[in-house]
Order: sequence, then structure tokens, then C-alpha cells
Amino acid sequence: MISRRFTLYAWLTLAFTLLVIVWGDVVQATGSGDGCGAHWPTCNGEPIPTSPGLATLIEFLHRASSGLSLLLTLGLLVWSWRAFPKGHLVRRGAGLAMFFMVLESLVGAALVLFQWVGTDASLARAVIAPIHLVNTLFLVGSLALTAWWSSHPQPPVLRGQGSVGLALGVGLLGLVLVAASGALTSLGDALFPVRDTTEAIAQSRTPGENFLVYLRLYHPFIAIVVSLYAVVVVGLVAAARPSQQTRRLSRLVGVLFLAQLAMGYLNVRAAAALYTQLPHLLLSDLVWISFLLFTAVTLSLKPQRARTPLGEVG
Repeated sequence: MISRRFTLYAWLTLAFTLLVIVWGDVVQATGSGDGCGAHWPTCNGEPIPTSPGLATLIEFLHRASSGLSLLLTLGLLVWSWRAFPKGHLVRRGAGLAMFFMVLESLVGAALVLFQWVGTDASLARAVIAPIHLVNTLFLVGSLALTAWWSSHPQPPVLRGQGSVGLALGVGLLGLVLVAASGALTSLGDALFPVRDTTEAIAQSRTPGENFLVYLRLYHPFIAIVVSLYAVVVVGLVAAARPSQQTRRLSRLVGVLFLAQLAMGYLNVRAAAALYTQLPHLLLSDLVWISFLLFTAVTLSLKPQRARTPLGEVG
């Protein structure tokens, strides 16, 4: 009973954290990152803003929800210590989630205190933006693994995985690259909005434009290449390591990747409108989570000795 309750709590913590992440994109897209001024953790010097404008309200709600997410993750960590023995996978996952949650808070504080928000288009902000999003991937990945391992406690094995381990590792690195390039694209769209794709391309050909204008064009191509690679690899790996879990997760990965590519196309066509940008971000997190869980499950299975489409496994 304790394990089931813990599993439910872990998945709910992940779901709430995903909502916080999506709302964070609202903050950036609306230019509300400086809604509380250069103050942290207070908002314009007040614990709770008394007469907030729209930008202040958007930023304050993000801070409040982020604080609640941190408390939920702390509760997950404490519960994991009480419900699972020392060295259990769940404890490790919850510990990593807490680490990345604290790091997420520190990065958010740095953005505010150094004023890398609002209309700031500095190189420093362009560097911190992908770091922020990649840390977010590690955070939601840790939460997802914690929830998964609480009901499926099979430890992954990294050694002796051969081409399967290599292929999955390349896929994970590819998704990190997609996230990093997506962070730069999202930042460029927020700072230098355009009405359509034609205007975006024309803007990128104009000499003297900000470097973010040029960088944001690479993300769609990187995303397409990595997505195709990931879908093919997942299909081959599911055949090499057949199980009920790998089959189900492989189908989920395929559906999410296709949905993400479709939403990415709509996002480009809509010039990164908020109604396409938010589901695009959510799907990117779900793609990462599904691929990570597929990897964890696959690496927990014993390698097959027979020859597979990925070569000799074992």
C-alpha cells in the first residue's frame, strides 16, 4: 500500500512540475521575467505583491508554483528514505530529483538577480538558457525514474550492453542537443518575434542582426534528424530486447515523437505563437521522459546472445 501511494505521489509530483515548466515558458514568451524586478526570493521587495500588474502576477505565480514543486520534491525525498531501504533505486532517483530541483532554483535566481530576463539579449542569457532547459530535462527525468522504479525496481546495467547501449546513449545525447537548440530558438522567438516563417528567414539574412536570429533556424533540422534516429533505434532495440514493457514503451515513444514533429511544424507555421509553443514544450519533455524510461527498461533486461539488427548483443 505504501509503495502504491508513493508511486501515485511521485507521478503527481512529476505532473505538477511539468505544469510549472510550461508556465515558465509563458513567463519568457510574455517578457514577464522581470515582473518582480531584480529581487529574489521576494517580488519587488515584498513577500507577496500587493498591487501586481500582469507581468508581476505572471512571474509571481511562476515563483509560487516553483516553490510548491520544490516542497513536493523534498517530500518525495523524505518519503523515499522512510519507505525504501538504503541503496534502493528510488532513493537514488529522489536524491537526483532534489539535486536538480535545487539547481533549477539557483539558475532561476541567477536569471533574476543578474537581470537576464525581459528584453535582455546578452550572450550570458544565451548561455544560461540552454543550461536551464537541460537541467529541466534532468529534473523531470529523475522524477520519472523515481516514479517508475517505485513500481518496477529493476536496476539498469551499463556494462556489456554493446551496440544497444551505444545507440540509446547517442539518442539521449541527441535529445539533450535538441533541447539546448530549442532553448535558443525559444529565446530568439521571444526577443525577436516575427509574423511568419518567411519573415524569420528574411530576418536571418539581414546583416547585423543579433546572433539569436541566426541560431534559431537550426533547431528544426536538428530536431528532425534526432527524432528520425530515435524512432528507428527504439524500433530496432525493442526487437533486440523483446518484452511487454519495451514493446509498450517503444509504441509510446513513436507516437510522442510523431506528435512532437507535427507540433513543431505547427509552431514554425504559427511563428511560435503561445498556443503552439506551450504544447510543443510539453511534448518535448514527454518525449524525453518516454525515451529515458525505454532506455532504463531496456538496460535492465539481460542482453540477447543472438544476432540482431543492431549487431551482436551481449
